[in-house]
Amino acid sequence: MRRWMGVPVAAVMLTACVTINVYFPAAEAKEAAKEFVEKVIGDEAQQTQPKPQDKPGGQSASLSPRIFGGWGTDSLASRIDWLSLVGIGAAQAQDQPDIKLKTPAIQAIQSRMASRFDSQLRAHFDSGALGFANDGTISVRDASKIPLPERVGVNQAVAEQGRDAKAVYREIAVANNHAEWEQQISAVFARQWIDSARPGWWVQDAGGGWKQK
Repeated sequence: MRRWMGVPVAAVMLTACVTINVYFPAAEAKEAAKEFVEKVIGDEAQQTQPKPQDKPGGQSASLSPRIFGGWGTDSLASRIDWLSLVGIGAAQAQDQPDIKLKTPAIQAIQSRMASRFDSQLRAHFDSGALGFANDGTISVRDASKIPLPERVGVNQAVAEQGRDAKAVYREIAVANNHAEWEQQISAVFARQWIDSARPGWWVQDAGGGWKQK
C-alpha cells in the first residue's frame, strides 16, 4: 500500500520538472499582438476566446488523479495540493507566461502610434502609397501617390512609427521579465501587422514582393 502511494508524488515531481522550464508563449504573444495592432489601426472588434469546457461528469480536462489507479489514491488526491508538495505552488503558477500589455509605458506608445496612424498614415495606406513591410515596418511603396507638400511629414511619421514599434517590442519583453524575447515578439508583431491590414492595403510577402490584400 505505502509503496503504491508514492507513485502519485513521484509522477507530480516529474511533471513539475517539465513545467518549470521557461518557454516563449507563441500563442499568447499572437493574441497580444492582435490586440495591440488592431487598436493602433482602429479595429475595435475583438473576439473572445472560448474557455476550455469541462469533461462530462464534471471532470476537468486537466490531469485527473484516477490515472494513478486504485489503492485509495482518489480520496488522497482530493486532499493534496500536488504542486505544493514540490514547492511550486501559487508562486510558480504566477510565473507562467502571460503577455502583459497594460503598463503605462506600453499604453503610452500604443496611444501615440494609434493617433499618428489615424491622423497621418491611414489615408496613405488607403491610396496605396504606404504598405506594411515583411519586417514589421511601414514602407513608402509609391511616393508619387503622396502629394508633394505632405511627403516630408509622411516620411517623418513613418520613421517615428518604426521607432515606436521597436520600442514597444522591447517594453513588452521587459514588462514580462524576459528581455530575451524581444526578437521573437518583434517577429510575431511583424506577421500581425500584415494579417491585420485592411482590404486594399499593400503588404510585402516573405520574398519582398508587394501584393494588395
